Amino acid sequence: MSEQMRIMRSKELPEELRDRIVARHRSGQGYKKIAAALEVPKSTVASIILKWKTFGTTRTLPRAGRPAKLSYRGRRALVREVKKNPKITVAELQRCSREMGQSCRKSTITAALHQSGLYGRVARRKPLLSARHMKARMDSKMVRNKILWSDETKIELFGLNSKQYVWRKPGTAHHLSNTVPTVKHGGGSIMLDRTTGCNRGKDECGQVQGYPGLKPSP
Repeated sequence: MSEQMRIMRSKELPEELRDRIVARHRSGQGYKKIAAALEVPKSTVASIILKWKTFGTTRTLPRAGRPAKLSYRGRRALVREVKKNPKITVAELQRCSREMGQSCRKSTITAALHQSGLYGRVARRKPLLSARHMKARMDSKMVRNKILWSDETKIELFGLNSKQYVWRKPGTAHHLSNTVPTVKHGGGSIMLDRTTGCNRGKDECGQVQGYPGLKPSP
């Protein structure tokens, strides 16, 4: 690629050259031939012809508003950071944007993520399951349909018991990366067989082991 073609990428083309591109296109020449004859990138030829077909001119048109503070490349970089870590905060994203040389407000970052379909939502709390647990659950679906779980269960989070926000798209609330793992502490569970009404895994029917006289409710 010649030096002139490299320069044409970084600065605006003269109006005369744009008109020559359109004239060659109207005469039936293809993009590749036009780019080789005028020594401009093929993508530049395509964008100029597309602008001429859309607006009927190759002149620079006035903007609809002031230029965006965050470039398209910067917005895509923030989206990649969110996909790697959905629980990242706006302050951390603002720090990443500052390191890329595009310092902007938190509201600008939030609006950019909204344009990409990402919204801040409270993370759903789901039990912490391993791959072995998931497989066992799928294998024992028929057995679980006959079991009634009763008794109180206490659920706590790892660390602070507070809300945690994640950046996610609509319909992805139950994705593993968008949930907060929880574990069970305290209280046991009473398993009753629906067919017999007996307490499964205990000493005798209707008697809970370790609690004399306590019988499961129907």
